[in-house]
Amino acid sequence: MSQDTAYTPPKVWTWEKASGGTFASINRPVAGPTHDKALPVGEHPFQLYSMGTPNGVKVTTLLEELLALGYRDAEYDAWLIRIGEGDQFGSGFVEVNPNSKIPALMDHSTTPPTRVFESGAILLYLAERFGEFLPKDHATRTETLNWLFWQMGSAPYVGGGFGHFYAYAPEALEYPIDRFAMEVKRQLDVLDRRLAETRYLAGDDYTIADIANWPWYGQLALGRLYDAGEFLQVQEYANVQRWAREIDARPAVKRGRMVNRTFGEPAMQLHERHAASDFETRIEDKLETSQ
Repeated sequence: MSQDTAYTPPKVWTWEKASGGTFASINRPVAGPTHDKALPVGEHPFQLYSMGTPNGVKVTTLLEELLALGYRDAEYDAWLIRIGEGDQFGSGFVEVNPNSKIPALMDHSTTPPTRVFESGAILLYLAERFGEFLPKDHATRTETLNWLFWQMGSAPYVGGGFGHFYAYAPEALEYPIDRFAMEVKRQLDVLDRRLAETRYLAGDDYTIADIANWPWYGQLALGRLYDAGEFLQVQEYANVQRWAREIDARPAVKRGRMVNRTFGEPAMQLHERHAASDFETRIEDKLETSQ
């Protein structure tokens, strides 16, 4: 899989052609909107603009966990942003997140409404707002934030590094695949060693650290990302496997995985969510179409 010819970078890089690969049509070297498109606004305090990728699942999982605890004011409208079609470059979305990445959240319970972008910032915002999934004591709160921000810095090597070159690049290249596979396995080993000591990443309690890490590393361990479970030998990380399965069984996680999801099993897709009853309606629809 080695490259046939060596590449010599020019003195000044210029954007002369698409990069190729799965996301070539939406990759570009400039920011800002490409078209005018206002975002829809529903009736609930929180308006989430997202897609059911790992970063999107973080936020829908936390919102569903808060609702499961009885926080009715955590009710939200989830609007699908189809990143493959460039929805994230619409003018309304760019106003919420100038970086044009999902997820993005608007909190309409404040005056004026508060925008929150970047998944880690959204998790921290909601955890502090409701006083849940972020411990109060100094030591455990700090450990939670350690693992929350560890995920922010580490997961790009999983997605933009390994995932891109292993699953999405226009051709398979040995060097980047080896480089990022090595790093992902190192990260799994970091988690495995930590989870040999504690039930969850910050200690005995389930926190936003787990909610942030699970959509990436938990689903990778369960063989759901990039069809790379065998390649990475994820079954070797026994403690990560235990942690991944335990979180996967949580009802709120099951619901969170469905929201804004457009891929995978049709029964696991709920393109938009505006009420808790949407889950039941989705299941009923599936039963009717299967008869």
